[in-house]
Amino acid sequence: MLFDTHVHLNADQFADDLEETITRAREAGVKYMTVVGFDRKTIPLAIQIAEDNDHIYAAVGWHPVDAIDMTDEDLQWIEELSSHPKVVAIGEMGLDYHWDKSPADVQKEVFRKQIQLAKKVNMPIIIHNREATDDIVEILKEENAAEVGGIMHCYSGPVETAKECIDMNFMISLGGPVTFKNAKLPKEVAEAIDLDHLLVETDCPFLAPHPNRGKRNEPAYVKLVAEQVAEIKGLTYEEVSKRTTENALQFFRIKS
Repeated sequence: MLFDTHVHLNADQFADDLEETITRAREAGVKYMTVVGFDRKTIPLAIQIAEDNDHIYAAVGWHPVDAIDMTDEDLQWIEELSSHPKVVAIGEMGLDYHWDKSPADVQKEVFRKQIQLAKKVNMPIIIHNREATDDIVEILKEENAAEVGGIMHCYSGPVETAKECIDMNFMISLGGPVTFKNAKLPKEVAEAIDLDHLLVETDCPFLAPHPNRGKRNEPAYVKLVAEQVAEIKGLTYEEVSKRTTENALQFFRIKS
């Protein structure tokens, strides 16, 4: 039994075969999923998919790449949606310095507002980080994000930063890159971080794990991530799948 903690089944790439994708996931042992909505288009779709399917949940937030588009009304909308029975987290949110659509100062402001909102509604947060680790950690500390905790989604940073985040009540979620031959840091994190602090995810349709790298990713492939973590840690696949699922259920406050 697996919990894919970060999927984008609300993406256009799944528009033609959503039901079949979910069926393949179930057949691969993926019982639970969190569909992450991050803008005006994907948030309603995330909630709709969660409403239509048992054991599928939603997260609602605003992606940093599109921070410049977020209005006060959007923030209010996210707050209202946070009370939906299948919404389990606020996010994804964070900083992304790879793309230049939204200036860094705008991204930081929107990030802080969403952390403050999560604290107001007492919900954990999901963090998107691309080339912005130092600023993300600084803002999490300044905003006392430890009060609600969260997930470092598709974590690719060093072990030391992972431990710093764990100290702030964050889980470390590993995705497809942990299976890449040249991905040194995720493998080091998988080895060094105790299983109690780890989650698994696909971030589908992106970052498909080996041997499907370069293809469309999907939730069924989270099994490949869990198998790789088990191999790195010298544990059985069954132990990793069981523990990471228990971790996710506890984190999202879901009664199994």
